[in-house]
Amino acid sequence: MNKIYNPAREEWSELLKRPTRTIGDIEAMVKEIFREVQDKGNRAIAKYTSLFDGVVLPEIKVTPAEMEEAKTQVSEELKEAICLAKANIEKFHKAQKTDKVTVTTTEGIECWQEKKAIQKIGLYIPGGTAPLFSTVLMLAVPAGIAGCDEIILCSPPDKEGKINPAILYTAQLCGVTTVLKVGGIQAIAGMTFGTESIPQVYKIFGPGNQYVTVAKQLATQHGVAIDMPAGPSELLVVADHSANAAFVASDLLSQAEHGTDSQVVLVSTSKEFIAQVEQEIEVQIEELPRKKIARAAIQNSRLIFVEKDSEALDLINYYGPEHLIICTENDDFYVNGIVNAGSVFIGSYTPESAGDYASGTNHTLPTNGYARNYSGVNLDSFTKSITFQKISETGIQNIGKAIEVMAEAEGLQAHKNAVTLRLRNIQEKK
Repeated sequence: MNKIYNPAREEWSELLKRPTRTIGDIEAMVKEIFREVQDKGNRAIAKYTSLFDGVVLPEIKVTPAEMEEAKTQVSEELKEAICLAKANIEKFHKAQKTDKVTVTTTEGIECWQEKKAIQKIGLYIPGGTAPLFSTVLMLAVPAGIAGCDEIILCSPPDKEGKINPAILYTAQLCGVTTVLKVGGIQAIAGMTFGTESIPQVYKIFGPGNQYVTVAKQLATQHGVAIDMPAGPSELLVVADHSANAAFVASDLLSQAEHGTDSQVVLVSTSKEFIAQVEQEIEVQIEELPRKKIARAAIQNSRLIFVEKDSEALDLINYYGPEHLIICTENDDFYVNGIVNAGSVFIGSYTPESAGDYASGTNHTLPTNGYARNYSGVNLDSFTKSITFQKISETGIQNIGKAIEVMAEAEGLQAHKNAVTLRLRNIQEKK
């Protein structure tokens, strides 16, 4: 692991660089697949499913029979765990509902704002060696609470042409309307343009590798919104001598096992604690089934020593981590001072994996420094706000002169006339 002591601020940019490829490295491939899916629809989907997933499918839509079969393949223990997590996620996201906001800004002028659900949303759920059925909960549950009409889910098939049964079980439990055996760039392109089998959507959610991330960004150029430009998972832990080294090591490894391009960072005011964590990682990593992946990710890790809490806080806010764990004697200092983080976990008994699964908060979070300007997925992510206004004769008289003056100053005579005609009409009726 990479240990750095007292890095100068001018070194932070290079020190905290994410292990991601630039968009330019893969953008050409993504654009080519998008063009082909737009032109050829299902034929292009089939081509790239065969190429990337190694399977030829006669039908990409998951059938009701497959959904029913999946129920029998998920253990009762896992079903209970999924239902517990779903209940907590529902509680947290239902609490985010807000009422209509109504204000009389001036006598005769009533303005209000209402939130409306996005009608058609697409969920991308990674499969492969880590089928993220938990992400189905994180996305489909708030979509249902928001009232989205159509919830389309795409997930890559395995070599037998199947989607992990836990993903299918969770999708059915959460009210997903359509599930499709499509992964990668072609799934994002399919939901962007629509094909004979894939409905076009208005907004796409969900994590993925760097190819999926670039594909989602390209989707925005074709009128489709996305949750955020998220990439590989990352975690920063700030801990001092009072923390439990075994706990911290386990948290770092829990992110490292996500993928070889994941990044984990420990910031501490104790050199001795850093050494303890490093030793714990070496012990714990040997027990992991995904040891090879975790070791590759650890190569991107950083163990950073700084002298003061204030410097540690500045470094954290500069980095803007997706996940931040705080285990210090002075947790409140960090809690009150953090402004750039996707989700924060406080204290020795709050592992990041709690947020990944069952505490109730959402695990779809901004990575790659986007926590500086993006929020994680929440109930509002599935809605848009519409403003309304109703103006009476008294109201237009109260603000009409101001509108005329401002419109004329901007050289927009028609804007002025729209008010002048109304004011004249009111005067003529008197």
